[in-house]
Amino acid sequence: MTEIILASASPRRRQLLEQIGLEPGVVPSFADEMTEETDPERVVRELSRRKAEDVAEQILLRVPDPEAPVIVLGADTVVSAGGRILGKPGSHEEAAAMIRSLQGKTHEVLTGVTLLRISTAKERTGGAERWSAKTFAERTEVEVAPMTAEEILRYADSEEPMDKAGAYGIQGAFAAFVRGIRGDYSNVVGLPVCRVYEELKALEN
Repeated sequence: MTEIILASASPRRRQLLEQIGLEPGVVPSFADEMTEETDPERVVRELSRRKAEDVAEQILLRVPDPEAPVIVLGADTVVSAGGRILGKPGSHEEAAAMIRSLQGKTHEVLTGVTLLRISTAKERTGGAERWSAKTFAERTEVEVAPMTAEEILRYADSEEPMDKAGAYGIQGAFAAFVRGIRGDYSNVVGLPVCRVYEELKALEN
């Protein structure tokens, strides 16, 4: 059975995979997340691949000649609002500024995913590369209701927005302000599990 390794310490991504019956191992990536790209889709695709390759290198250092297939899953999520990429806030003040830019409007959440399959020792004997990779991006539109200044500050001053792209978590208290979405809900949480599952099945065939 193919082993799946999540190249992230994100508990949300791990829970989403477990929700669909997968039990991934976890090896956090230490890849550099700085990029000169400005297009949101290119950003998440590039960073997801960088994370997956970093973890693949870590695995091959420990097990240079794996006997069984291993798939590394790298992912990166950003919020795009008015052409501007919103990452994780560095302070509660920055979180408040991000939420002000989202309230009363529709924005996009993009997640890039790379599924990197590490070749087995037998496959490599036959001339296969160390790994092969499939990278894709999923996009979801999120409509946020108008918020009062007090609501913005109360949410921004909590701990919930501090480790999340765009300074909010749709699965938490911020759900009170999400008027609607168009696309995959799990993508907004951090991983488009339906697309991931489809692509994993394709890799097995």
